[in-house]
Amino acid sequence: MRNLDAYLTRIGLSGEPTPARVHRAHATSVPFENLDPRRGVPVSLSPEDLERKLVSEHRGGYCFEQNLLLKSALEALGAEVELLLARVRVGAAPGVTRPRSHLVLRVAHEDQLWHADVGFGMGTLLEPIPFGPGEEHEQSGWRFRVVREGRELVLQTREQERWRDLYATVPEPVPLIDVETANWWTSTYPGSPFVGGLMVSRRTDDGTSVTLSDWDGLGLTERTPAATTVTPVEADAVPGLLAERFALRGFVRLGDGRLIPEADERAAA
Repeated sequence: MRNLDAYLTRIGLSGEPTPARVHRAHATSVPFENLDPRRGVPVSLSPEDLERKLVSEHRGGYCFEQNLLLKSALEALGAEVELLLARVRVGAAPGVTRPRSHLVLRVAHEDQLWHADVGFGMGTLLEPIPFGPGEEHEQSGWRFRVVREGRELVLQTREQERWRDLYATVPEPVPLIDVETANWWTSTYPGSPFVGGLMVSRRTDDGTSVTLSDWDGLGLTERTPAATTVTPVEADAVPGLLAERFALRGFVRLGDGRLIPEADERAAA
């Protein structure tokens, strides 16, 4: 990481915070968003581009961007971090095997091993949890646990008195080239949901999940452990909602529905 102080300022911290504090501050400060692949711009994973976009420009990103930025910060603070790839299970039809297109971190710090993930847009962990299967963990009312299923470790969350699978990972580190390959597919493949659809999400300080998405009709979803509220949204209202609810300012909607930074529109004029 080129500028740790700037990153910590971005997430509201300073000094030498613990990995757990960094994780929660990041999860509640940097929104999840796929605005670049949705408008046809492949996602760069270079450290310089990640810091420019998510730190200097106050943008967000999806799992590869979010977790690689977190990895750089935790390593700058003395942790050791390994990359793992996971298959998302949320919304998958029975019997469907999805690609390993989600990035998860295994973090070693002060003789402890942690499962860290600030980049799961459909309800990411607020804080890291001990790595591997074990007891359930409560975070601002949300409940998580990891169970073993053959070679895979499955992260689950408790919803309506049942455990729901979020994603499954084989706990074997992968090289960065595998992450780059998965990222290229996710940000460019025409059938990728991040190319064809909109997903912007954030966690508030109290743990509420706020999501703007058109995957099942354009709407704003607010979720707490006790209730879910969905409000339909008109397409023309999206730029305002990005600014007001996600601190993603300066976007305009083109006639074809794409959302682009206002500066890019001016440059193209």
